[in-house]
Amino acid sequence: MPLFATTVFLSAFLLFQIQPIVGKMILPWFGGSSSVWSTCIVFFQAELLLGYAYVHWLHEKLPGRRQALVHGGLLLLSLVTLPVVADPVWKGTAMAHPGLSVLAVLATAVGAPYLLLSTTGPLMQAWYARSHSASLTTARPYRLYALSNLASMLGLLSYPVLIEPLLPVGAQLMSWSAAYAVFVVTCVATAVLAWHRMAPPAVAHPAELAAAPPPGWRECLLWIGLSATPSILLLAMTRHLTQDVAPVPFLWVLPLSIYLLSFILCFDAPRYYVRPVFLAALPLALVAMDSVLDSGMDVPLLIGLLCACLFIFCMVCHGELVRRKPPVRHLTLFYLMLSVGGALGGLLVGLVAPAIFTAYFELPLGLFLCAALVVTVLWRELRPVWRGLLLVTLLGYGWRLGDISQEYVQGYRRVVRNFYSQLRVQDSTDAALGPQRTMLHGRINHGEQYTALAHRRQPTAYYCEKSGIGRAIRSLPQAQPLKLGVVGLGAGTLSVYGRAGDEMRIYEINEQVLDLARSEFSYLADTPARIVPVLGDGRLMLEREAPQQFDLLAMDAFSGDSIPTHLLTLEAIQTYLGHLKPEGLLAIHITNHYLDLRPVMAAAAQHFGRTALLYKLQPEDNDAYCSHSIWVLFMRPESESSLPASLQGGERLVPRPGFKPWTDSFSNLLGILK
Repeated sequence: MPLFATTVFLSAFLLFQIQPIVGKMILPWFGGSSSVWSTCIVFFQAELLLGYAYVHWLHEKLPGRRQALVHGGLLLLSLVTLPVVADPVWKGTAMAHPGLSVLAVLATAVGAPYLLLSTTGPLMQAWYARSHSASLTTARPYRLYALSNLASMLGLLSYPVLIEPLLPVGAQLMSWSAAYAVFVVTCVATAVLAWHRMAPPAVAHPAELAAAPPPGWRECLLWIGLSATPSILLLAMTRHLTQDVAPVPFLWVLPLSIYLLSFILCFDAPRYYVRPVFLAALPLALVAMDSVLDSGMDVPLLIGLLCACLFIFCMVCHGELVRRKPPVRHLTLFYLMLSVGGALGGLLVGLVAPAIFTAYFELPLGLFLCAALVVTVLWRELRPVWRGLLLVTLLGYGWRLGDISQEYVQGYRRVVRNFYSQLRVQDSTDAALGPQRTMLHGRINHGEQYTALAHRRQPTAYYCEKSGIGRAIRSLPQAQPLKLGVVGLGAGTLSVYGRAGDEMRIYEINEQVLDLARSEFSYLADTPARIVPVLGDGRLMLEREAPQQFDLLAMDAFSGDSIPTHLLTLEAIQTYLGHLKPEGLLAIHITNHYLDLRPVMAAAAQHFGRTALLYKLQPEDNDAYCSHSIWVLFMRPESESSLPASLQGGERLVPRPGFKPWTDSFSNLLGILK
C-alpha cells in the first residue's frame, strides 16, 4: 500500500502543479486574458479524458501483467520529452485563433507527461484491486482517489504560497521536470510490484471482480451530468473572479482547490457528505448566486460568497456521484464517465461559449443544470406532491435565471463576445449634455461619448481634460507634430487630443474593440491626427518594433478591473521606456476598484531611476465630462523640477519598504488588495 499511495500522491501533485506553472508562463503570450486559464482547463480535462479512456481500454482488453509492461514502457519513453518547456515561437503568432493556439502550445509543451500522469490514479486503483482480489472488502481502492485529490489540492495551494514567490518560471519548469523523472521511477517500481502480485496472464479478471454486472446507460448519463455540472460552475465562477479582479494563479487556484476538496471529502468517506445538510444548503447557495449575477460587491465578500457556493454545489454533485459509484470491477468505466463530464463542462465554458454566446450565459446555465440534476436524483425518493413542488420551484428558478440572462443583452445597441471579452454598447441620455453612448466590459466603462454635435469631440470619463492623461498630453510641446502611443483602444477617446500632423499609434488586442470604436463611436473618424491601429498584444507588438520615439505612451489595456500583470512588470516597463523620446512621458492608468497599484508603480520607477507622479481625479472634482480616475506619469527626475503648469500638483510616489518589484517571473496580487 505505501508504494501505491506514494505513486498516486506524487502523480496527482505534479498533475496539478504544472497547471499554474504553464498557465503563468503562456498568459502574457495571449494578452493576459482570463480566458487563457479557462482554455488551459479545457486542455487538462481533455487530457484527463484521454488518460482515463486509455486506462479503461487497458483494464478491459489486457491481462494485468501485460498492462504493467505496456504502461511501464510508455513511462520510460515519456522521459525523452523532458524538460517541459513552452516554445516561445507561439508568442503572439496566432491571435486570430487564440483558443486553439493555447491548446496547441500546451500539447507540445506538456502533452505526453500530463497524459501519463492523468492515468495514474485510476490505473493504480485497478492494479491495487487486482493485487488484493482476495480481500476487496478491506482494500478500499476508492480511497486512493481521495488521496490523489488531496495531493492535487496541495499541489495547487503550494504554488502561490511557496513555488511562485521563490522560483522564476524557468526554474519552476526545470524542478517539475526533475520531479517527473522521480515519478517515473516510482511508477515503474509500482508496475513491477503489481506484475508480481497480479494473476497470471491466463486469467483476465479474478472471479470476484468479473461477477458485477455493468451499469446501464442511464446511470452513465447521470454520472456524466453530475460531473459536468460542477465543471461548468467551476470554470464559469473562476472566469467571474479572474475577469473582474485579476487573471492570476491565486484566483485560479482557490476555486479549483475547493472543487478538489469536495472530491477528497466525498471519496474518502461517505460520512463527509451529510446529505440532508448539503441538500438544505443548496437552495440558499442558488439564491446567494442571484446576488452575484445581479449586482456588484466588495472583493472579499465576492470571493467568499463564490467559494462558499461553489463548495456546496460541488459537494452535492460529487456526493451524489459517490452514492452511485459501482463495484470495483467497473471503476475504470466510472472514472471514464467522470472525465467525460468534466471535459464536456470545460469544453462548453472554455471554447463553445465564447464562440456561440454573446454574453456569459454559461454561469446561469450551470446553476440551472445543478438544480435540475438534484431534482432528477431525488425524483424516485419523493412522494408525488413533493415532486410537483420541486418541479414548479425548478421552473420558477429557471425563469429567474432567464430574466438575469436577458439583462446581459437587452437594452444595448451591440453585444459581442470572443476569446478576450464580452463588450456592450449602450445608449443613454444625460440631463445636461444629451445623448450618450458607452462601451462596457462587464460593468466597467471602457469609453463614452456624447453624440450631440456640440459635445462629441470632448474627451470624457477617465480621459477628460482634468484627468492625468489629459493634463499630460496638454503639457507636451505644441509647436511641433507629436507622436503618441496608446496601448488599449476602448472607444478611441484619446484620439480627441490628436492635431493635424500628429500621429497616434494605437495597439489593441481585440479586433471587436476596433470594430466597435469605428462603427459606434466617431472619435477616430473626427480626429485630424493620423491614426495607425496595430492589432495584437501591446507589449508583444512593442517588443518587436524598432524604437518609436513617442512623445507620450499611454498604457490603458486593462479589461475591467482585471489586471494583465505582464503589462506592469519591470521587463514590460523597460520596453515602454525604450520607445520614448529622452523627455517622453509614460502614462499608466491604474484606476481600480479592488487593487492598489501604487506600490507597483513606485517600485518600478525606483528601479529605473524615474520619478512617478500620481494624478487622482476625485469624484468631487469631476465636471460633466469627467469620471474618477487615477493615472501615474513616469518621467526623468530632472523633469520634475520644471513641470509645466498643467502637471503641477501630482503626488510623488514613494516605494513601500520591502515591496518587491513585479517581474515576468514574480507578481503578488495579495499584497496590493485594497
